Amino acid sequence: MDRLQKILSAAGVCSRRQAEEFLRNGRVSVNGVPASLGDQADPEADRITLDGRPVCLPAEKLYLMLHKPRGVVTTLSDEKGRPTVAALVSGCGGRVYPVGRLDMDSEGLLLLTSDGTFAQRLAHPSHRMEKEYHVTVTGRLEDCEARLAALRSLEDGSPIAPARVRTVADRKGRRVLSVVICQGLNRQVRRMCALAELRVERLVRVREGSLELGGLPAGRWRFLTGEERERLLRP
Repeated sequence: MDRLQKILSAAGVCSRRQAEEFLRNGRVSVNGVPASLGDQADPEADRITLDGRPVCLPAEKLYLMLHKPRGVVTTLSDEKGRPTVAALVSGCGGRVYPVGRLDMDSEGLLLLTSDGTFAQRLAHPSHRMEKEYHVTVTGRLEDCEARLAALRSLEDGSPIAPARVRTVADRKGRRVLSVVICQGLNRQVRRMCALAELRVERLVRVREGSLELGGLPAGRWRFLTGEERERLLRP
């Protein structure tokens, strides 16, 4: 027996938070009886419906990585009609959800899965999974690596752990930096660069934990191997 919000999330029909709202609004039923928040069910024995439609757990959980292009939003649907990551992975064989986010103007590695437990373990602050970004910047380039590494808070006072920063490429008037962080605050790297008097021209996430973007082309995705999933979950 599992809580209904967990079952709905595992079935890929919504997030746990959305499932709680659906339960409060009476949209979920078990064996024909409206369910309440906190109710449990057996997905193999009970008939669970959302708005009258059966909810079934997928036969196989899905784990994949996408090279998110610039201009695509990290949502399953968008009220403004903008391109979404859901459209890019629509052929993966099931409904998957992003693990973390990349803002619309950022690019690179994005994990998606239908396994809610896997996503929660990766996203939990105690896991402290490193994320590496290659950031092309202009502005006050002198000693910019040291200024970024010295930051301990954002402009609103939010504390941040020290970043590891090094130069990847140095071109006339601009520099490509490797910035490694283990938090995931909203637009954190862009906000750090603003505090260091740097303008971001391009931001690409090239690594999460042990998983590297590699040569995966923009807009393409692939399934993770079992070994890759295991390595991601290691502390």
